[in-house]
Amino acid sequence: MDYKTHLAKDKKLATILSGTTHTLSLQKNIPVRIMNSIISQQLSTKVAEVIFQRFLALYKGKEPKPQQVIDTPDTELRAIGLSNAKVGYVKNVASFCLAHGITDKHLAKMRNEEIIDLLVQIKGVGKWTVEMLLMFSLGREDVFAVDDLGIQQAMCKLYKIDATDKKTMKEKMLKISAKWSPYRTYACLHLWRWKDA
Repeated sequence: MDYKTHLAKDKKLATILSGTTHTLSLQKNIPVRIMNSIISQQLSTKVAEVIFQRFLALYKGKEPKPQQVIDTPDTELRAIGLSNAKVGYVKNVASFCLAHGITDKHLAKMRNEEIIDLLVQIKGVGKWTVEMLLMFSLGREDVFAVDDLGIQQAMCKLYKIDATDKKTMKEKMLKISAKWSPYRTYACLHLWRWKDA
């Protein structure tokens, strides 16, 4: 059964399932993907892309290994447009990945919850960042980003959820999304697209 057939059992969600969304795929070099998500925090997609390209340019256009990032002087990282905090966070990622032997192969064997528990230990990386990583870099089909503002707005609109009490709102969202498993990522993709349209 394809994911749309499963998700369409939810009559309200069924109304927004037309069209295609982002194709989930497994990306390589997860440590760099985590660094990129930190680099792009609080930036527009366009600006984030420019800064990430400058970041790669520091390593002759290739994706760096964690040790290379650790060895890069802070001044060079600041010069490409990273704040002091982000320079620290990017280096935290590199150190953590080295210390914990985090490789693509290692993460591929882990469950979503294990990956979240592991990576939120990195200063500068929150649960939301890891959920985006699971969806867009690890290609996991069953991730639900309850803290994502776009998902909250879309679900409040689609399911007429009252957003005044955040705790109750999230409980309702989790209850609704439980029925979408094992395809919650696709539901999120459609909710984002519907909200942006």
